[in-house]
Amino acid sequence: MLTALGILTVVTLLALILFRVTSVLVALTLVPIVAALAGGFGTQTGAFAMEGIRGVTPIAALLAFAVVYFGVMNDAGLFDPLIRQLLRVAHRDPVRIAVGTAAVAAVAHLDGAGASTFMVTVPAMLPLYQRAGMSPLSLTCTTALAAGTMNMLPWGGPTNRAAVALQVGLTELFIPLLLPMLAGLAAVFALSAHIGMWERARLRSLRNAEDGADADAEMRTETSPAAAATRLTGRWYLNAVLTVVTLAALFGEVLPLAVVFIVASAIALLVNYPDAHAQRERLTVHGSAAMMMVTTVFAAGVFTGILTKSGMLGAVSADLVRVLPDAVLRHLPVLVGLTSMPLSLAFDPDSFYFGLMPVLARSSEAAGGSAIETARAALLGQMTTGFPVSPLTPATFLLVGLAGVDLADHQRRTIPYAFAVTVIMTVAALATGALRW
Repeated sequence: MLTALGILTVVTLLALILFRVTSVLVALTLVPIVAALAGGFGTQTGAFAMEGIRGVTPIAALLAFAVVYFGVMNDAGLFDPLIRQLLRVAHRDPVRIAVGTAAVAAVAHLDGAGASTFMVTVPAMLPLYQRAGMSPLSLTCTTALAAGTMNMLPWGGPTNRAAVALQVGLTELFIPLLLPMLAGLAAVFALSAHIGMWERARLRSLRNAEDGADADAEMRTETSPAAAATRLTGRWYLNAVLTVVTLAALFGEVLPLAVVFIVASAIALLVNYPDAHAQRERLTVHGSAAMMMVTTVFAAGVFTGILTKSGMLGAVSADLVRVLPDAVLRHLPVLVGLTSMPLSLAFDPDSFYFGLMPVLARSSEAAGGSAIETARAALLGQMTTGFPVSPLTPATFLLVGLAGVDLADHQRRTIPYAFAVTVIMTVAALATGALRW
């Protein structure tokens, strides 16, 4: 009974989200409540839901204030000098341009928002690609690789969803993935250099020396070192120090993660917008995005709380263990890791992390494996390296639209590279112990 009810609940959730019948908030809230009432849990349903909400409250607070903090830093121009410097040194060399694109996208994605990353990176770099005669597909590819890998950050959507779905701490989930993520970033820069060298070879015979000199002179005029240096004010240095201290406190677990970003957000507002009216204005601007994420997190808490406390998720996992071969269950985290990037093409982040991933994780745990390792494996590709090629995320269409390329062409160019990064991170996760074979 519980198994059938659990499967029906998950399938209904997936259908409502994938086919956009209702919003994610509505599906995550009403589907499990109806299922629990149908299962005869009655007034216990509220207690189950509140248990789930309590479990995700720290994550919701972290997410809300991380969005505000990085939004304020972006408004204050913290990342602008680095981007200008990258533009200055790139010149017309395809390798520098490609690697610089990956660097700009990686820095821009510190706020965890794909749309803002693409809006910063593509307009800044596209003129360089056009002057050098490089393909805009190389731009979308290198941007996607860097943004996708950086999407594993603790305040990014996939990591938060995974932590909420299993109700585990973000540090416990993410810190073991830090070295694999750095290995992934190293692979991104290596692949970007490879893309640049391919472009350089293609363009060498077509290069016009006179046009190149003119373009280089124009570029130096637009972004001279002196012009960049004059923009580095004392406030910029203060913002940079605050960000370094915040990230150090975050990874060092000096304070609870939510407290780190609450304090950092308050200091950032005070430093950059001393006027109370300006502070309220910044909170209003970035608060809408934060609220959308927070409400989804709380709704997900209702879903996972009811499915876990009612026993539905446990029943489904136990029966799945009986059906799947032992060899598959033993190596489920590794299998999830290797398939996580392609799964981005079939599942949007909500349906995967709130619907499918908990079932896989609990099944692995029931067979003697680790639920949290299954979640870590999913983060190696599902809506991380996979999100900028997935037709299920609006940001993908923003990326290809800004660059003026076809989605299918972008996917054909980027998917093999994105899959390679996921494989490299999976191997690194096995080597560092984040995953066990």
